[in-house]
Amino acid sequence: MSGNSTGPEASAAIEIVYADAETARFILEAISPDNLQAPQGVSIEARVEGSTLKVMVSCVRGVGSLISTVDDLLSCVQAAEKAISGVAS
Repeated sequence: MSGNSTGPEASAAIEIVYADAETARFILEAISPDNLQAPQGVSIEARVEGSTLKVMVSCVRGVGSLISTVDDLLSCVQAAEKAISGVAS
């Protein structure tokens, strides 16, 4: 984190298990552009282990900002999942 901390750090760890590693990688790729544009004071790290997408969000902007960031992130995950199911149908 940068030295511009405004408060204590809050964090959230998210793990989503998919049917296969390919799906987990697709979701990671779909949300990665959003990770690069996280606001100052917010850090997002995401990776795939096997068929599990693991995301860690850390925030020094307060719990409300953490919750908003996680909500936005999960909305992006949900949109990617819908895109996959639309292609698979």
